[in-house]
Amino acid sequence: QVQLVESGGGLVQPGGSLSVSCAASGSIFSIYVMGWYRQAPGKQRELVADISSDGRTNYADFVKGRFTISRDNAKNAVFLQMNSLKPEDTAVYYCNADIKPRLRARSYNYWGQGTQVTVSS
Repeated sequence: QVQLVESGGGLVQPGGSLSVSCAASGSIFSIYVMGWYRQAPGKQRELVADISSDGRTNYADFVKGRFTISRDNAKNAVFLQMNSLKPEDTAVYYCNADIKPRLRARSYNYWGQGTQVTVSS
């Protein structure tokens, strides 16, 4: 069984910074793309950023220049550094990963439980 566990998040004032982390555990042979999504109340879940196993990154236009995604392959972890936060960044942030559990198995997509990020004065 594979688990994604997020940490970080919380309340921050507009213009502030916050970081969230996610660590994968369990039966893991390899991890392909890891990413962060977010879902605000009444809105659909949307991609924030993702990163491939070799470090290629992809960002949503609304976070370019403000957020940075990174990963530590040795720790099966992905991080999101969020700077210049705006009230519209308020959402539940979810970790996502494509994980191959065993050598002779296909990859599966997993989600974390989500962590709340609130940007408010």
